[in-house]
Amino acid sequence: MSRDKSKSSLGSKKESVVTTAPSFRRERALLKKGIWPVAGCDEAGRGPLAGPVVAAAVILDPKRIPKGIDDSKKLPRERREQLFEEICASALVSVAVAPPSRIDRDNILRASLWALARAVHALPEMPKHVFVDGRDKIDVRAECAAVIGGDGIVLSIAAASIVAKVARDRLMCALARDCPDYGFEQHMGYGVPAHLEALDRLGPSAHHRRFYAPVAAARRKHYGPDPDDLACNAQLALDVEAIPQIA
Repeated sequence: MSRDKSKSSLGSKKESVVTTAPSFRRERALLKKGIWPVAGCDEAGRGPLAGPVVAAAVILDPKRIPKGIDDSKKLPRERREQLFEEICASALVSVAVAPPSRIDRDNILRASLWALARAVHALPEMPKHVFVDGRDKIDVRAECAAVIGGDGIVLSIAAASIVAKVARDRLMCALARDCPDYGFEQHMGYGVPAHLEALDRLGPSAHHRRFYAPVAAARRKHYGPDPDDLACNAQLALDVEAIPQIA
């Protein structure tokens, strides 16, 4: 009987794993030291084969923080849309875009960091401290702290992740009207089977990232070899390994 109880106890412990939501603790600690404004920034769209990287920066109002802010990947689309409106109505918000041409020229990491810095500098008020999601700091006129997994830890970063994701999704839906046969409004440019099939059948659009492997393959199939491919192969191998395959 004691063995059965111990098994039941272990089972209940496994089932009761709780994930914590991002908090405003780090921002509030800086506010108490007189360091304000404090911004969080994040980007959306590093992994897709098409469309831009969209970066957002957010300075939350400590007295008007919308409830339910979380990492955008943990929220259903409808809830993200609701929080997007609430964040934009109560906080200082800016968005910056790195188009496919910049991603092709600089690589995905540099283009993302560039967009993040532009988003911070586009805020109506320059922050004194910036939290950025990931391991890389950005080039801004403020103290900057990179937080790995920051969209699940720092509330301002989580808010920025929502703004960036919703802004990019809306942009991809607009691009779908320009190129209706690729299904951008469904997969947001990610390399899902339906997108890969359309890419192989139609060839790349003006919105595709030229040197990503499936895009380059489709371009060669439809338009022949590209002399720039060889020069980019080594860097692209590193880039593709580094990018996530989910939103």
